[in-house]
Amino acid sequence: MEKRLTDEEKQERVAELDGWKLEDEKFIVKRYRFQDFLTGVQFVNYVAQYAEDIQHHPFISIDYKMVTMKLTSWNAKGLTELDLTCAERYDALYEQIKE
Repeated sequence: MEKRLTDEEKQERVAELDGWKLEDEKFIVKRYRFQDFLTGVQFVNYVAQYAEDIQHHPFISIDYKMVTMKLTSWNAKGLTELDLTCAERYDALYEQIKE
C-alpha cells in the first residue's frame, strides 16, 4: 500500500502540478478543456486505459467539452505519490491529444 502524504508534502507537491487543486485535503482535481466533445471522450479513453493498466482509477466527469479528473488513494485514505504520478501522466496525455 502506498504511504499517504503529509499535509506539508501535499502542499508542496500539488503546487508543483500545473492547474491541479487540492480539495478537502484528500483529493486533487483538474479540469481539462477541449475543442470538441469527441476529443474529450478520446482523452478519457486514454486515461481509462492507463488507469486500468495500473489499477488506480480516477473520478471522471465529462461535461460537453470539459473533462474533470479527481484523484485520491482509497487504501491510504488520502493522497499518495501514485496520485501525483497519475496527474502528471494525465497532463502529458492532454498535451499529446490537444496538438
